[in-house]
Amino acid sequence: MFKPKVLRFAMRLAGGLCAILFSLVTFALTQSSPNEQLPAGAAKEKAETACLTCHEARIIVQQRLSSAAWAKEVDKMTKWGSEVDLKNRDALIEYLSANFGPDQPAYEAPRSATAAKPKTRPSH
Repeated sequence: MFKPKVLRFAMRLAGGLCAILFSLVTFALTQSSPNEQLPAGAAKEKAETACLTCHEARIIVQQRLSSAAWAKEVDKMTKWGSEVDLKNRDALIEYLSANFGPDQPAYEAPRSATAAKPKTRPSH
């Protein structure tokens, strides 16, 4: 069996490694598409405050959820630590539903200049 000191050290080490990994993944995700922005609207600032402190806008703008599904998402994110003031909850859900509902056109990811060029094969 492990000694208590060794076990505590291993637990701290594992926790520290998880924190570092989480930070790296979060950094990578927030750097991937800085040009994505939330559209104008009455609750845009509320959405930015509640959502963009944890993840980039791309996570939101690619969704096409019903009002009920957005309500579940907002409630889930609130349980995970998002700062959604209860008096702003309904306005936030309405904003998300209006801009990213199932009746909106499908999301098209922005293309980089290199992705737009067709690949050519070298001639022999």
